[in-house]
Formats: sequence, C-alpha cells, structure tokens
Amino acid sequence: MRKFIIERDIAGVGAFTADQLRAAAAASNDALCRIGARDIQWQQSYVTDDRTFCVYLAADEAAILRHAELSGFPASRISEVRSIIDPATAR
Repeated sequence: MRKFIIERDIAGVGAFTADQLRAAAAASNDALCRIGARDIQWQQSYVTDDRTFCVYLAADEAAILRHAELSGFPASRISEVRSIIDPATAR
C-alpha cells in the first residue's frame, strides 16, 4: 500500500473534547471496517485548530475518498508521501 497525508478542514476541531475526538475516531474506524484493511489503514492524525493531518496507508486515492464519504469527514487535500526523512538522513 501507499502512504498518504490527508488534510481535513474541520472548523474548531482543535477545541473538540475527548468525547468528541473519541466519537470521531469511532466513526473513522467504522468506515475503515466497511472498506476493509486490504484497501486502507489509518496510522495516526495530528489535530490543529481547524484542520487534521491524517496519515493513511491506502491502495489508492479512491479508497481515501470512499472513507471520507462513509465517515463524513472531508478529504480537503490528499498528498501521496514520496519519501520520509528525519535527522538521521543527514548522516
């Protein structure tokens, strides 16, 4: 599978309560189960004031768009990860 970063514009998401974030994760997990682990997997998400940046493994963009449709969370921008670098890359 390929790695993608999905930007989701969600007004006020940074102020969500723990219960609201739990409900959002549950909705995402439900959509993932409906699509199937062979086509899409959620790794983690970073929450900012009005946007989330989600890291997914997916067969293709179509699986990500299907997840957005089923979960009700927008896929405002989908970017495929081409390389990963970190401080050790400089060595």
